[in-house]
Amino acid sequence: MKIRNSLLAAAAALLFAQAAVAADKLKIGTEGAYPPFNLVDASGNVVGFDVEIAKALCVKMQAECEIVTSDWDGIIPALNAKKFDMIVASMSITDERKQAVDFTDPYYTNKLQFIAPKGTEFKTDEASLKGKVIGAQRATIAGTWLEDNLGDVVEVKLYDTQENAYLDLAAGRVDGVLADKFVNWEWLKSDAGKDFEFKGEPVFDNDKIGIAVRKGDDALRTKLNAAIHAIVADGTYKQINDKYFPFSIY
Repeated sequence: MKIRNSLLAAAAALLFAQAAVAADKLKIGTEGAYPPFNLVDASGNVVGFDVEIAKALCVKMQAECEIVTSDWDGIIPALNAKKFDMIVASMSITDERKQAVDFTDPYYTNKLQFIAPKGTEFKTDEASLKGKVIGAQRATIAGTWLEDNLGDVVEVKLYDTQENAYLDLAAGRVDGVLADKFVNWEWLKSDAGKDFEFKGEPVFDNDKIGIAVRKGDDALRTKLNAAIHAIVADGTYKQINDKYFPFSIY
């Protein structure tokens, strides 16, 4: 009888554990328009560095995860409206955003750098930029930096997506674009970006990127932090990094 009871208890424990894992379902919000970090491919799948990192974290947390896309401008309100449980979308950790959401530890570090047509004189000091039209994506660190530091010197044009900023640059409607260095790096490799290049040095080089969760969701934030450090320690992070970049962005 004792053996039978022990077996039943073990089976019950196993079923409970399996149910707990199965119940741990998470929705991940991302933009889907920010290559190489997050984008929708030709088959309609959401892919990119952010997406692979998110999936690796879900494996570590033994969670079943679903990727959900959202317009960038509304991504934090969508998180707080519980349309998803976290944002993995190359979001910079800022004091302003901390008023609305909580952040994990950083999972990579970003820089901001100008790009402009090859062969053109494009110095990035304030005097040289005076009168130029500079594009950036709206509600990003790049857009905020331009407005705060050069708003009275240049004409700042803000776009709903990074791709639209690049389209205007290619069409000659702006003199240059300020954006995340790694996103610019990806675009410069493309056919559309082949006639453009980096200009000057990064203007901001310690932009920490984290995963946003709803305020007070400490349980999920703690799990995510542990998972971030686990994928760095076991080499999973490096494997994903090396798929997208020939240098470490951690």
